[in-house]
Amino acid sequence: MKIADIELGDKPLFLAPMEDVTDPSFRYMCKRFGADVVYTEFIPADGLVRDAAKAQAKLRIDDAERPVGIQLYGHLIEPMVEAARIAQEAGPDLIDINFGCPVKKIAGRGAGSGMMRNVPLMVEMTRRIVEAVDKPVTVKTRLGWDDETKNIEEIALRLQDTGIAALTIHGRTRAQMYRGEADWTLIGKVKNNPAIRIPIIGNGDVDSGPKAREMFDRYGVDGVMVGRATYGRPWIFREIRHFLETGVALPQPTVAERVAIAKEHLAKSLEIKGEKVGILEMRRHLSNYFKGLPDFKPTRLRLVTSCDPAELFATLDEIGERWGAFDTSAIVPAPLSHDL
Repeated sequence: MKIADIELGDKPLFLAPMEDVTDPSFRYMCKRFGADVVYTEFIPADGLVRDAAKAQAKLRIDDAERPVGIQLYGHLIEPMVEAARIAQEAGPDLIDINFGCPVKKIAGRGAGSGMMRNVPLMVEMTRRIVEAVDKPVTVKTRLGWDDETKNIEEIALRLQDTGIAALTIHGRTRAQMYRGEADWTLIGKVKNNPAIRIPIIGNGDVDSGPKAREMFDRYGVDGVMVGRATYGRPWIFREIRHFLETGVALPQPTVAERVAIAKEHLAKSLEIKGEKVGILEMRRHLSNYFKGLPDFKPTRLRLVTSCDPAELFATLDEIGERWGAFDTSAIVPAPLSHDL
């Protein structure tokens, strides 16, 4: 599979852009475990145009992440075009447009999946962004606004005509939010439409190697994007790739392996963001690495409240010592909650 001139090999795996999740250190870890393409957290166009510090901070990318995409959202054409130009200066490999986020504060004002209620505006915005930047432009969207307006087949063709390089489709409507199972049927119809020439990436509920292989084989998608299943499991990309290549499921990492991964992740976060921010942004990740361990609540509390790097590393070492013999095959991954 290729996106423009970016060669991604056979059956590439993508890390979904997720707010408060896909920060630089997490992208680094997912890339290390085999994610072929990673995306930033989604960035508001108006924030970039106003030079807001929080939006600007999300532009930070590293060569170790490549290929990496910067994802933007907004409901007005001119700020989105200007934001795309600003994002391009940060040196990503891709510019991605978010037409998929379903949360009320975004979709309710016409951005994210709210754009699916105004397809002409969606198409014109995309066309203008493609014309404004030199980087490949990709789009992430959903099946439609609700069950009565599943218009992704029409949208895919119209977006293709704007010159986008690839399209990612999440298998739910906006009305579904993240409820129920993702429906890949329409994703498959888009991919198998003879008029579609761009790569189609499927997204929604992929949480294992067998699930990813089913989506590739049954629906013929060019790539698979993984979101919520990466929480506390950056190694899921290694698991999926191993299953795609061998048909054999890898054993779950031991507690000792999880401790080593968590320590590497924490060190990377501190390196990139500094002590204060690096620790704050790691809290959501650290506790997820060890979900399922028995009698873990007091230790988890220390992981999410400590502000001292030395204490956090010591706590991680303690986890390895105390739960080192625990059979991690008994850990059931947490239920999927949200991806964007």
